Amino acid sequence: MRAAIVGEERTVSSHAAPTAASDDGPGHASDGTAARTPPWRYAIGMFGTSIPINMVKGSVILYYVDILGLDVRAYGVVMTIYAIIDAIDNPILGYLSDRTRTRFGRRRPWLVVGAPLLAASMIALFSAPAGLDGVALVLWFAVFAILTEAFDSVLNANYGALLPELFPRERQRAVANGLRQGFQLVALVISLAVTPLLTTQVFGTEETTGGFATTAILYAAVACIVIVYMAVGVRENPRYAADRRPALLSGVAAIVRNPLFWKVGLVGACYGVAMALVLSGVQLYVRYSLGLPVADALFLQAVVILVAAGGLAVWTRIVARRGALWTWRVAYAILAVSFAGLFLATGLVPAMLAGALVGIGWSGMLATNDLIVARVLDADASTHGEHREGLFLSAFGFFGRLNGVITGLALTSLGVFFGYNSGDDPGQDPGLAFRMYLCVYPFVLTTIGAVASRLVSVPEPTADQALGGTAAAAVEKTGR
Repeated sequence: MRAAIVGEERTVSSHAAPTAASDDGPGHASDGTAARTPPWRYAIGMFGTSIPINMVKGSVILYYVDILGLDVRAYGVVMTIYAIIDAIDNPILGYLSDRTRTRFGRRRPWLVVGAPLLAASMIALFSAPAGLDGVALVLWFAVFAILTEAFDSVLNANYGALLPELFPRERQRAVANGLRQGFQLVALVISLAVTPLLTTQVFGTEETTGGFATTAILYAAVACIVIVYMAVGVRENPRYAADRRPALLSGVAAIVRNPLFWKVGLVGACYGVAMALVLSGVQLYVRYSLGLPVADALFLQAVVILVAAGGLAVWTRIVARRGALWTWRVAYAILAVSFAGLFLATGLVPAMLAGALVGIGWSGMLATNDLIVARVLDADASTHGEHREGLFLSAFGFFGRLNGVITGLALTSLGVFFGYNSGDDPGQDPGLAFRMYLCVYPFVLTTIGAVASRLVSVPEPTADQALGGTAAAAVEKTGR
């Protein structure tokens, strides 16, 4: 089996075919299918969901470990505890979303409520009271880090579940995914590249925390506005809500018995964890490995993100010609090779050149990874006759939460091997420590992922999916 060519317009199933042009009401067409949602309106939501969580990923280690002095071992313990909690709550959150039935849709209420909760928890995370240390600092970090990640899970499970529903044809899906990844990269320019400048120079200094709180408030307000604007503008398919409500235990059992869940989840996790290490370590890589001010991370991050943004259109065209699976494998290999250059870089310019190659590989993964996951969701809906994308994506979120565990273990290993325990106790060679963290660990992970991706296949479209929307509807009505 291989990935379907994106150029062939196909639908998820005859139950989701958007065929009508006239509306009976908000979000409804004359035959009961969904009114079309403009791809840009859905895609802009990625801008809102990306800003807060990527500030967390990019700055939380600098804030807590390097400035406030939280021990890396405590950081690792908190991330491990959260992974256990997340393994339990994620499927439940997805299950509740799939079973939600309101006149506003299944996913939109969760998005509208989840946005301010994520914003509030992120602001608290970066507003630790002055003088906190020891157990009190660990507890503050643990509570608000876990809440922030949990509300992020709520948003992303519901937001991600809308992609196959709103855009059942793979050509439409590829366009919408390309647009949303573009919005994500714009958000990354702000939440990663610009953040060090705002936190350490505009609103604060490299040795104080006030700039982080101010920046978090600014980002939280923007994220809430964008997410709510997106949520009220999408039009969910009412036929999905008419399906029987998925059961929790049988649904989870069916997912964990699905070999594609494990194959795609584990291979994707190699990429996700690698990029989580890069995003969380780049500011300390610049400070210790390159010996430059933290604010200079702006230039390295900007190059990576801008190259990735520019590459999205190219990778999307490659997907249309060669298919998502083939393109995914090629992008994985390029990303793996790119980390060698970052390890060898000795100054900002060489690091920026190596970062450009990282951006090329990363761009290819952004253009394809969600398409591979969407194929798995399509196959599950076709096999079981239930639209349980929320539960399935929440289960996939388990692999995503490995990011926190492995990031914590990787950071803890710096204390074991290089003596880096915190900003107060950086050890003899923190520069080599963060070359290991930012370059060697991601290289090993993406190399494993690139090799393993050769062993992954995704289902070809079913007969219903191969039909255009109008044809599928005709077959359903005539029974032929």
